[in-house]
Amino acid sequence: MRAVVQRVSKASVTVEGKIKGSIEKGLLVFAGIVKDDDEKDGQYIASKIAGLRIFEDGEGKMNRSVRDVEGEILLISQFTLAGDAGKGRRPSFEKAMKPEEASILFEKLVKMAENEGLMVATGQFQAHMEVNLTNDGPVTILLDSRKAF
Repeated sequence: MRAVVQRVSKASVTVEGKIKGSIEKGLLVFAGIVKDDDEKDGQYIASKIAGLRIFEDGEGKMNRSVRDVEGEILLISQFTLAGDAGKGRRPSFEKAMKPEEASILFEKLVKMAENEGLMVATGQFQAHMEVNLTNDGPVTILLDSRKAF
């Protein structure tokens, strides 16, 4: 499982002209589920998101987690994170988990994040979404449950 984590001062996701989810200070997380991912991968990502110390402390150092600052999470499923653009110019999405299976694992990821004590808003699985954000920093972190990067 891969995740792109962005520290934001606000973020929202719109589906068919209606706001589906929105947060103030917290993390916008795009999650890509790949073949062979399971609950263990989801727990790794949920735990990392909850514990990442990327918010500033009183001395201006990134030393506080989203839990520490009582921030929120906007979690968006994004199959394109499983894309491989290594050959040619058109990415291959062969590594992406089938939507039927990915949807179940994504919902489990949401629950795992909530179980980490996080307030979680989401987009809509398999929908065309418009995501708006104000990146704070900017701070962007890449996570991979298989530690590929």
